[in-house]
Amino acid sequence: MTVVDEDLANIPAPPVFATTAEEREHRKRRVAAGYRVLARFGLDEGVAGHITCRDPELTDHFWTAPFGRYFGRVLPRDQILVNDEGKVVEGEGRLNRAAFAIHSEVHKARPDVVGAVHAHGLHGKTFSSLHTTLAPLTQDACAFYGSHSFHEDYSGVVFDPEEGQRIAASLGDGKAVILANHGHRTVGRT
Repeated sequence: MTVVDEDLANIPAPPVFATTAEEREHRKRRVAAGYRVLARFGLDEGVAGHITCRDPELTDHFWTAPFGRYFGRVLPRDQILVNDEGKVVEGEGRLNRAAFAIHSEVHKARPDVVGAVHAHGLHGKTFSSLHTTLAPLTQDACAFYGSHSFHEDYSGVVFDPEEGQRIAASLGDGKAVILANHGHRTVGRT
């Protein structure tokens, strides 16, 4: 089956915003929704896991939930804006240092990435222990075919920016990376 122009017409275009403030609010709503989805599907393991999105104006800054906030209750107004040095410059709450070590390096290495998610779901952790990438055997796995990698070098909770750089290098220009014995990370342009 080949994709024809009529098929592409049914795919909605990304929204266009009149102001940066509108785009920022849209992104923050999507981050809040993402956290709630993680909670709904059991991908919120205590304080582990995180979602970030790049600020549309301050592109070396990102939005995320404060450390320790229950994923199922995150709202746009709860989020903190973090700069490239790991300082909270807007909002209240503590920064998850592991989130910063990984996400800041991914955002730095990939200017095309707007959003990033890291989770420790039961199935993701289990699969990561196999030390392999996904085979294109199912429709879901095919979405990642040729666009994901495996990061063998996992050494525990990440607080070192150099580990974040290695994860970003493993991700390359793909949209996902499986972290050995740990979980998974995905990125997107919207």
